[in-house]
Formats: sequence, structure tokens, C-alpha cells
Amino acid sequence: MATNNNNETVYIPLEDVESEHCALIVEKGLAKVDGVTSPKVELNNRRAAITVTNNETVGKAVAAIKDLGYGVPTVKNTFPVLGMTCASCAGSAESIVKYEPGVIEASVNYATGNLTIEYLPNMTDANKLQKAVQGVGYDLLIVEEAKQQESLETIHAEKFKKLKNKTIWAVILSLPVVTIGMFFMDMPYGNEIMWFFSTPVVLWLGKDFFINAWKQAKHRSANMDTLVALSTGIAYIFSVFNMLFMDFWHQRGLHAHVYFEAAAVVIAFILLGKLLEEKAKGNTSTAIKKLMGLQPKTVMVIAPDGTEKQTAIEAVNVDDIILVKPGEKIAVDGMVTSGNSYVDESMLSGEPVPVLKTENEKVFAGTINQKGSFQFKAVKVGKETMLAQIIKMVQDAQGSKAPVQKLVDKIAGIFVPVVIGIAVLTFILWIILGGENGLVKGLLAAVTVLVIACPCALGLATPTAIMVGVGKGAENCILIKDAESLELAKKVNAIVLDKTGTITQGRPEVTSIQWLNNNDTTKTILLSIEKQSEHPLAEAVVKHLEGVATAPLANFDSITGKGAKAEHDNETYFVGNKKLLAENNIAIAEQLKTQADDWGKQSKTVIWFANSKQALSVIAISDKIKETSVQAIKEMQEMGIELYMLTGDNEATAKAIAEQTGILHYKAEVLPQHKADFVKELQQQGKIVAMVGDGINDSTALATADVSIAMGKGSDIAMDVAKMTIISSDLAKIAQAIRLSKQTVATIKQNLFWAFIYNLIGIPLAAGLLFPINGFLLNPMIAGAAMALSSVSVVSNSLRLKWKK
Repeated sequence: MATNNNNETVYIPLEDVESEHCALIVEKGLAKVDGVTSPKVELNNRRAAITVTNNETVGKAVAAIKDLGYGVPTVKNTFPVLGMTCASCAGSAESIVKYEPGVIEASVNYATGNLTIEYLPNMTDANKLQKAVQGVGYDLLIVEEAKQQESLETIHAEKFKKLKNKTIWAVILSLPVVTIGMFFMDMPYGNEIMWFFSTPVVLWLGKDFFINAWKQAKHRSANMDTLVALSTGIAYIFSVFNMLFMDFWHQRGLHAHVYFEAAAVVIAFILLGKLLEEKAKGNTSTAIKKLMGLQPKTVMVIAPDGTEKQTAIEAVNVDDIILVKPGEKIAVDGMVTSGNSYVDESMLSGEPVPVLKTENEKVFAGTINQKGSFQFKAVKVGKETMLAQIIKMVQDAQGSKAPVQKLVDKIAGIFVPVVIGIAVLTFILWIILGGENGLVKGLLAAVTVLVIACPCALGLATPTAIMVGVGKGAENCILIKDAESLELAKKVNAIVLDKTGTITQGRPEVTSIQWLNNNDTTKTILLSIEKQSEHPLAEAVVKHLEGVATAPLANFDSITGKGAKAEHDNETYFVGNKKLLAENNIAIAEQLKTQADDWGKQSKTVIWFANSKQALSVIAISDKIKETSVQAIKEMQEMGIELYMLTGDNEATAKAIAEQTGILHYKAEVLPQHKADFVKELQQQGKIVAMVGDGINDSTALATADVSIAMGKGSDIAMDVAKMTIISSDLAKIAQAIRLSKQTVATIKQNLFWAFIYNLIGIPLAAGLLFPINGFLLNPMIAGAAMALSSVSVVSNSLRLKWKK
């Protein structure tokens, strides 16, 4: 197979990996495959992430997973290859297909002209394979039907349907067995009838348990299938022996019982439990499905000659011109080229009011056009769109592990061997201490122990809650990057807020300018300097002086945290804060000073414009406080969180904003590098600190904080660094995120408590702990029902998170 020697991360979809214990087995198995580094199983996303150096390794990894008894949903297909003229064409077509990421096995038969291929549907599809083959001068004939079969959704739906059929049959066939076993034990041919009905349940409907248990045993590991196979297998074989060789017991003065009903019903209950669990797990991932549903499948592309062509979303390229009609969803990120319309962006920003989009405005995938019609140029397509990034972020977060999971993993790793040990010990103790029926009761008790023990409830406790929590966050415009920050957010007791763009709207506007002597030359120089500056406040000045001419400048220099300077006609000019003027010994006229003080008290930001001798003008810039900020700050303070506002603004402005919003602690004239130092200071006082920011200048502080929260309308760098992103940039969402964290952690604790208590009570009861006291011995059938219920109850408890406010 052709190789590409750069490391790439491959996601292999998984089936039958039901709990963290199974995930650990797969991780260990993948670690042994040559060429696979850092394997990580993401239980919630039902996939394994592996780093490979070449494509061959993917096939080996898939084989290793299947060998362990777990499934990998792959698509097997045959496509006719067009344009081949000789046997070596077949070779070159085959090698190019094998080179494609996600292809496990591929062979081109020149005689039949067909490509037979097996691939991972999440990594490649018929269209991508066709493009690859077209790249070397051949073509693939693709029928529409092939495209529909290949989505993972379809594969999961098929699997669910099979499981449902198995469960229905298992219940139907078990009913007569239970009825006879419980009420008509002495009817003629009772044992034979029960044997007849229970055999298909155990050996046909339950065969997967035995196959997987054998595969596990080959690798010297054990999982839930091992417990089910051992328990039902022992009960079934013991019953067949007792039915065929009754005299063996009668000679020893014992009655020969059969336990077909136990074997059949346990399998029926466990299949039913799996079915309910699959259904519930499907509900935990609705958030991702909703996000994926925001993207249309086809778009109307305008060809260079002006004709309209319906195109599949996968085939859209950058710079394509796309037509959007009233009520349609926007398919990719882009820039409006003609027309205008209002667009509903609530799914991305949470803002209920549609936004007017005119020429040169950005539009985003997943948003919905209202009444107008417009054309836009595709700027980001496929995985690059904001919607695709959000989906990826949510998936990665749902696949990450919370710190508490590490302890659970250790327990899950030894759980099955310990349970088998307890079952063996139970059997031995019953033989020694159980009197004349010790052997039979011991065997029954051992079977019950194996049946009742449930590693799945333990393994599902944390991931299902994380999945629902992250999904609920996404639905409320709170993007959470990993499980750890979701778990930690509840402990936050200090929040550091950046002022601009976080508390305020981040759209500074010039409210007034006071000139020392108003002339056009000074305006021209001020505008020219501000045009070269990258500071957000400079933008406000440029906007205000629109229509003024510019002048040539020399030696422009940006001075971080202070302003900028430049030369014009052998004179140096400065734009910036008061510090900049003081450092250069520039005089300030009294009238400008008074005006500046006055503006400062009104929470306006003041910037100065000067030449090398004196200040020429003072400019007032205001950034409105967001409507929701005051209420949000009050809410966080009521939750017992200390709030600190940091700003590069002067003392007077900072004080005025703090007073207007009710913030008690603030720091003015803070340089970007000092924000991180302040976060460290708070951490040294033992506080768990969250940092909220939106700009590149906040990224160091965001990286330093325990929990970092970026405002979604800010810079990409801030969002990359932050562990949480508030898409709508609304401060009120922070309190929501903290409440969500508290609810999620509470759910995890409830789940773990239930899973531990269930096993701690269930296993001793099953072993016959109460038998010497009151003669109670747990029936394996009831144990099977309890075990099925325990997993379902954990998943259902996680789903309760969805309905919480």
C-alpha cells in the first residue's frame, strides 16, 4: 500500500463498545498494533482516535479491533472502473485508491473492470474515491444507491433494527420457558419443551455473547460478554446434563432440576437492556444531530455563464458563487456579492433578531435566510466552516474524559476478573458449607453473581452525563472544549473579566473631539497615523474622520499599551494615552485637561493627539455596556463569585464602568502581559479562577486561568486557547455554564453512587449472603432483570439533565 509518512489522526468508528471497560480493552489492543501511536477510545462518539504514519496501519488497527470481538462499521462496495486499457491501469487505479485515507482494503480486477473496496464511511465516501481515481485519468461509476447506504447513521439504524428483532424473538421464545419453569414444572415432557424453546435463545440469539467472550479469552481479557456467556452457558449445560442424566442425581438421593428458564430469560433481559440503552444513548447525542441538521444537502451554484446548477454540498469549492432563495439555509461560510436580505443567525449567536446582510458582509453555514434573495461567494467550505468547527468541538468534548473517569477506569479494568473470582469463591464455599444441595445451589449462586454484576453501569456513569451536558451547552450557545473544564467550572470562585467586548459591546465610537486650534492639516495627520494603527480604538477614529484626506508619513511606530508615533514634515506626532505624552514631556493646555477629566468621569476612554511640544487635541471614545452585562454581573455575584475587571483604559473610565455595572474590584491601565500575572496572583491566594476575554491580547491570561472562557464574537486565537466559548458573547451565559457544570457533576456523582451501590448490594445478595438468615436465594432471572435495569437507569438519569433549566 502506498504510504504517506506524515503522522495523521484517524477516527475509527466502533460498535459494541458499550462501556469504559470495553474502551480500555480496545485501547490496549490498539497499542499493540505496529505503527499506531497514542490510541484513545472516545466512548460517547463511538470511535477510536489513533495516530498513524501510513494508510496500511488503519487496516491492521481495524483487524485488531475485530479480533477483540468488537465491531467496526465499514462499507463494502463494488464500483465499475471506467477508462482502463490494460492490466497495469488496474494496478495504478488500485494503488491510488489504497492511498486514500480511510480505505481498509481495495483491489481492482482488470478482467471484470471492477473495484472491490472496504472503507470507513466517516473518512471517505464514493465521491472522494471517484475524485481520486479521476485524478489519475480513470473514472468510477457511482450509483445513487451506494451513497445512501454509506452513512454511519444508516449502519447504526440497521444494527438497532437487528437488535430489536433479536430482543423480540428472545422475549417470545422465553415466555413459554418461564411459564413452564415457574408453574408447570411437573407436566409431561416439560424439560424437553423448555430445552426446545431455550436452545435458540441461548445458541442463536445469544451467540454474539459467546463469540465475543471467546475472542476476549484469546487475548487474555474479559468483559461483560464474558460474564453473560459464562453464566448462561453454565446454566444451559448444567440443565442439559440434568435432563439427560437424571439418574446421576437420583442415585445420590437428590432431585435433578433444570434451569433453562434462567439461561433464556437472562439473555432476553440483557438484550432488552441493550436495546433500551441504545435508544437512550441515541437521545444523548441529539445535540450533534441538531447541529448536523443545520446544513443543507444541496445548493444552487451559479456557473460563470450565469446558469444555475444544483450541486451536492460536498462538491462546493471555494470562490463558487451560490444563490440563496427566501427561507433557505446557508450552506457554507462566505461573503455576500449581490442582493441583500435579513438572516436568522440565532442557532450560532443566540440573538433572536435577524441580521441585515448587504454586499461584502459575512454569512455563515447553518443560518437561515429570511424573505430576500442574494448571491454570495464561498469562502470556507467543508470542514473549514464555523458550523463544522462547532460540530467538531462538541464531538471532541463529548469524547474527552473527565478527571473522575480515571479512577472509574481503574475499577472497570479489574471489575470482570474480580467478579469471576467472587463467583468461583461462592461456588467453592457453597460446596463446602451448603450441605446436601450445596453443589446445585452453589452453581446457581455463582451463575447469579456473574449475571448481576454490571460493569456497564459503572462505565456509562460519567460519559453519558458529559455527553448530555456538553450537548445541552451547545444548544444554549455555550461551547465546551473538554470534560475537564465542564467538571472544574462548578468550583470557580473568582472570575476575571476583560472590559472591551466582554462587559462592553466592543464597538468603540468617537463621541467628541476637542481641538486646541481646529485646522485641516492636524486632522489629516491624525487620520493617517490611526489608519496605520491596528488598535480597535484607532478604528473608531478612522470611522469618525471619514472623508478627510490623508498625508504621507515616515517612521511609523506602534508602542504597545501606549499608542503610536510617526513623522510628517520633520515633526514627530503622537497618538495614545496620557502616559505616552508624559514620557515625551509634552505640554497639555488647561482647557484640554479639564475636558479630558470631565469625559473620564463619564466612563469615556480618552486618547490624546500631540506633536513633539504640545497636545493638539483630546478625543473621547465610548464603548457601550451590553444590555445583559449588569444583570449577568449581579447574578454571578449572587452565586458567591468574586468578579475582577481588567482594562487598558485609564483609572477614571475603569471606575465609572465598575460603578455602572456593580463590579467591586477593578484594575485600570493593565498591559496585556500583566493580565496573566494578575490571574496567577489570584490562583496563589487559593482561588479557582475563570478568565473571560475576547481578544488576542487576552490569550496568555486565558491559557493561565483554571477555566478559560472566550467570547464568540472575538478573535480566533482567543477561541482556540479557551476551554469554553460563549458563541453569543452574552455574559449571562457564564452563570448558565457554571450552573450546567454543577448539574452535570451532580449527575455524575448520582450515577457513580447508583452503579457502586447496585454492585455492592447485588453481588453479596446473589452469592447467597441472606440464605443462612432467612433462606433467601436470588433467582438468576431477577438478577438478569436487575442488571439490565442498572445500565438503563444510569443513562436515563443522565438524560434528566436535558430537561433541567
